[in-house]
Amino acid sequence: MHPLLNIAVKAARRAGSIINRAALDRSALEVRSKNKNDFVTQIDKASEAAIIDVIRKAHPDHAILAEESGASAQKSEYCWVIDPLDGTTNFIHGFPQYCVSIAVQHRGVTAHGVVYDPTKNELFTASKGRGAFLDDRRIRVSRCPHLKEALVGTGFPFKELSRIDLFMKQMRYLMENSAGMRRAGAAALDLAYVAAGRMDAFWEMGLSPWDMAAGALMVQEAGGLVGDLAGEPGFLDKGDIAAATPKVFPDLLRALG
Repeated sequence: MHPLLNIAVKAARRAGSIINRAALDRSALEVRSKNKNDFVTQIDKASEAAIIDVIRKAHPDHAILAEESGASAQKSEYCWVIDPLDGTTNFIHGFPQYCVSIAVQHRGVTAHGVVYDPTKNELFTASKGRGAFLDDRRIRVSRCPHLKEALVGTGFPFKELSRIDLFMKQMRYLMENSAGMRRAGAAALDLAYVAAGRMDAFWEMGLSPWDMAAGALMVQEAGGLVGDLAGEPGFLDKGDIAAATPKVFPDLLRALG
């Protein structure tokens, strides 16, 4: 395992321990609304602080982009992109679908990624050019050949309700032309599931880089394709992402256009 990936794993597991302890007594959660339908708890912040502490001890000069604390002031070739608790709303309600997501970018390109599901103790990892793994087992996207046979994941555009009409149009088409749809509520974990072959495709609009960076690398390293809704590579900046098996990807893009 690459040294940077090893640090990301250590940080993700430490954050997962904080999350799991807090899940034992959700009555103690302090919930604050950041924006409409967008929440944060003291556990998001504690998880993020633990991740940053691990990174800073190993690489104090690296830059950090984190969901709760924003961008650090460091100028560096390396940037850590952190979502300390992707699926906060699920966590608040005790719905066991949430994760820690950490990506390491080198000169703007995602080089390593970790998605850790603390409820199942599942660790998804990837390094550019070295493949994607679930724990110690190599994973690949499914062999699904057609959209009509695909299980498709999505996320509601809850931060961009002005795009709900477009989303409903996309969803209607995919409901009619796929094997089924799922909305679980944690984009990073959804992307990891595409990488592991548990879903065949995924799309969502209005995301942030920390929602996508690690999971997108996993899909690519597992043999899948990732782009924005037009299939172009600028999804981290645009905030819209589509991911699928190679044979399903073109049909997915047509459905989203």
